[in-house]
Amino acid sequence: MIIRRMQAVVLASLAVAGWVAQCGAADEAVRQGRASVDGLEIFYREAGDPVRPTIVLLHGFPSSSHMFRDLIPALALNFRVIAPDYPGMGSSAVPPEGSPPLTFDKVADYVEKFLDDMHVNRTILYMQDFGGPIGMRLATRNPERVAGLVIQNTPISLDGWEPGRLKAVQGLKGPVTPERRAAVEARVALATDVFLYKKGAAEPDRLSPDAVASDAFALADPARRRAMVDLQLDIPSNLDLYPAWQSYLRTAQPKALVVWGDGDPIFIPRGADAIEQYDSNVVVRHYAAGHFALEERHDEIAREILKRFGG
Repeated sequence: MIIRRMQAVVLASLAVAGWVAQCGAADEAVRQGRASVDGLEIFYREAGDPVRPTIVLLHGFPSSSHMFRDLIPALALNFRVIAPDYPGMGSSAVPPEGSPPLTFDKVADYVEKFLDDMHVNRTILYMQDFGGPIGMRLATRNPERVAGLVIQNTPISLDGWEPGRLKAVQGLKGPVTPERRAAVEARVALATDVFLYKKGAAEPDRLSPDAVASDAFALADPARRRAMVDLQLDIPSNLDLYPAWQSYLRTAQPKALVVWGDGDPIFIPRGADAIEQYDSNVVVRHYAAGHFALEERHDEIAREILKRFGG
């Protein structure tokens, strides 16, 4: 009942949410743009001087570049900051109905081509949740283009998963049956979004409602929900790539910063510390925050990024 009331309030404000999704941080230095990638319109936010080092912000589920609305201005004086929305999420277009289901491989292809079009040759990758599988694909494809990694609540080993959630994800492996799709569709919902924001947050009642409103804008659209369901069904493909990602970290030893909200109900703190097994060039920071740690700790995380990467 509480979720239904919240949903009614949020959906009643979709016009406002759409404006929020388009405008981002209330800072005139943040610019919005749209790029065509393989005929699909990709929405992005950008700030900072293009001659400065670039940091690319890769968002999570069921969010968008809006999750970086506070972080972007905090980094823009020191970096060129670029934050795209993935196909089928945020304000980006959705592949036409009848197209092959979206996969993490395909989304990584889109992001890679988008960055090529933006003339990004070397970058720090900030990765949260879905951003981890996408960013690690980019890093392993072109390690020479990685200037550093910021890893926030996204695992690169089984250590980082809450056991019950891991078991559920492993159960998705194999052919997509109607039953499996229905189970995932039930998870791609506003109730899940509210849970991910509030569970484990240090002060859940003080969280801004803007993030949930922005996510609700996408979740209310059937085509975007379909795209997000497709990606949820493809999560087992990421588990299969963990050994390759770990090998990359061991070999390349990229300069890395791990920032982790320890109250995350699906990605547990052990996942942050496990990264030290593979990359000795890493600094790990834990926070009393939830899955979307930037909602409460963006100032501290921005300071750690500037300290770690010399901005």
